[in-house]
Amino acid sequence: MSRLFRDIDGEARCPHGSVVCIGAFDGLHLGHRALVKRAVARAHALDLPAVALSFEPLPRELFARGAPPPRLLSPRAKAEGLFCLGIDQVGLLRFKAKMASMSAEDFVRQVLVRLLDAREVWVGPGFQFGKGRGGDLALLQQMGADGTARPHDFVATAIEPVLLDGERVSSTRIRAALQAGDFATATRLLGRPYAIGGRVVRGAQLGRTLGFPTANLRFAGKTPPLSGIYATRVHGIGETPWASVSSLGTRPTVDGTEPLLEAHLFDFDGDLYGRRIEIEFVAKLRDEEMFDDLPALTAQMHCDAAQARALLMQPQPRVTA
Repeated sequence: MSRLFRDIDGEARCPHGSVVCIGAFDGLHLGHRALVKRAVARAHALDLPAVALSFEPLPRELFARGAPPPRLLSPRAKAEGLFCLGIDQVGLLRFKAKMASMSAEDFVRQVLVRLLDAREVWVGPGFQFGKGRGGDLALLQQMGADGTARPHDFVATAIEPVLLDGERVSSTRIRAALQAGDFATATRLLGRPYAIGGRVVRGAQLGRTLGFPTANLRFAGKTPPLSGIYATRVHGIGETPWASVSSLGTRPTVDGTEPLLEAHLFDFDGDLYGRRIEIEFVAKLRDEEMFDDLPALTAQMHCDAAQARALLMQPQPRVTA
């Protein structure tokens, strides 16, 4: 049974042992997937539950609150993706002051040993953890082997880097590709097209008055990794993806302040409020800009819609890693 937990207090979650993998897992790209699949395979071989540990907010978000870095995946999408890869338990540990001040040694004792009774721990290349990033693979291996952490030993291993075009696959590379509008490269690094999912919320309904009703997704304080106007496909409406044109940004023409993803579905008539959808990005049309008035904005929206329709009618090349 798939289970999600946020805290490290309370009773042990895996009293009979587990196989653990640890990472930020933002994007669940090819490197993350290799790590998770290795942990899941080892868990099956040992007949133990597979546990994925991550943090929310991500440490870099806590330490950069004034300008939080872009996120590729929401916490919910990350957890769902890990479960789909075969993980039995996902720990999105609350990264607040107490967790941030925990030493690497205490993290091993309190989380890996007491809470999860880890028998194997799998991490990515260059993994660091604990206060001041004071822990690494060498510390894990030492504490797992010398008996200071618990009665039985555990084994810690790092997977080999996953390379694409001679460079390591990373969330940083994916963010750079998305910001450059290079969706082919982002797709290859992720192993799937980039998409943003969420529950459709009510907006100001300005698009409807301009002839472009939209399905809107908010970001709950997270910073999206891209902005502008895009040709997109919406998943979760019918049996096949729905062609659309989408805007992602702060809507400067109408004095918007927070990021909002607005998808206009071509030739669609229906109520999507409260539905969970996923918006796949196909091509960037232009940057977000401020217009002098609503008629000028509306005229540009017609141009964007026509360009998106034309792009989406073209056969899409198959991108492989």
